[in-house]
Amino acid sequence: MLTLIEDAFERFLNDDDGQPVVMLNLLRFREDGGRERYAEYLAVATPIVARFGAEIAYIGNGLPALSAEPGQAWDAVALVRYPNRRAFVDMAMDADYRDKAAPMREAALAEAVLQPLRTASS
Repeated sequence: MLTLIEDAFERFLNDDDGQPVVMLNLLRFREDGGRERYAEYLAVATPIVARFGAEIAYIGNGLPALSAEPGQAWDAVALVRYPNRRAFVDMAMDADYRDKAAPMREAALAEAVLQPLRTASS
């Protein structure tokens, strides 16, 4: 599931320039109702995310990949915009997120990639 690599997570926070960051979420749902459980997760997570000044900018279902290796197609993607890296870390460490939302996310997903992005000019 979501595995935060400690060194990468620390670098991510140490390199915080105070600028907004967008998290690209590549999502593969569990076959036994994962998509439905992810919708339940979003209902719980969205207000938590908002408390940290973040917003879900986009959620979309994946269509068949046009150019990809086998296994690289994703069921859905989400883009979540955070005001800065610290806001993401604070949200991820928040007790409500950890205890309520995160277990729901884990139950919904067979696989996920979390890729931080920033504007190309930054």
